[in-house]
Amino acid sequence: MSKRDKKRELPPVPEALPASAVDAHTHLDACGAKTPDEVRAIVDRAQAAGVGRVVTVADDITSAQWAVEASTWDDRVFAAVALHPTRTKDFDDADREVLEQLVEHPRVVAVGETGLDYYWDYSPPEPQQEAFRWHIDLAKRAGKPLMIHDREAHQDILRILAAEGAPETVVFHCFSGDAEFARACVDAGYVLSFAGTATFRNAKALREAAQLVPLEQFVVETDAPFLTPHPFRGRPNEPYCVNYVLRDLAELRGMTLEELVVATTATAERVFRLDQA
Repeated sequence: MSKRDKKRELPPVPEALPASAVDAHTHLDACGAKTPDEVRAIVDRAQAAGVGRVVTVADDITSAQWAVEASTWDDRVFAAVALHPTRTKDFDDADREVLEQLVEHPRVVAVGETGLDYYWDYSPPEPQQEAFRWHIDLAKRAGKPLMIHDREAHQDILRILAAEGAPETVVFHCFSGDAEFARACVDAGYVLSFAGTATFRNAKALREAAQLVPLEQFVVETDAPFLTPHPFRGRPNEPYCVNYVLRDLAELRGMTLEELVVATTATAERVFRLDQA
């Protein structure tokens, strides 16, 4: 097999975890799923690795509608709906109306992903911030967690959350800050979600942050098909690969794998109220 072909190949499905885990943030549609059978195949692979439930997350209106529908196809799938910050330049009342309807669905467990992204220039900061404020209000009105996308926007995220009044539960998806920022988020009561990036050996500051977060504010995710964990960085990602994230972070934190799996699952269940969806 050529190196190019290897880069396109999914990592091997690892030995099952000692307890059932939750992938707190994935994109099943971006992983290639369109039909109930395709969703089931992805979730079956996850189940084989010990990842029993997933939250599939929208980044535009079409994706939001699909995520809600997909969550009705398989009891192991839940949905989060929002407009991604990079798509907010043309956010209009029709989009808001659709999201307000979708968020009421019982299988929708979070408003997300929303927030700020100053890395890409698809949308200027002003409409991103306006949309973020609207999503904060939506989460509070719906009584559901706010799932945040934060890329190179740490201080503005905290400033807007403080100014608007944060929802009861805030989750920083794919946490990307250092130990200092992690402490600020923990002190504010926010939940931090760690993805494959926290396993990268050159991510020293992020790995330091991953060691200090209390388990009751700690969940794990894949953000699949992106951010495949070490040692498969650069290859396609799927929800089963949260298994690799948990193995790496358990070692990093000096815990047994079972301890971290049980703790992160309990936090995800509480945060997303999975037993009520």
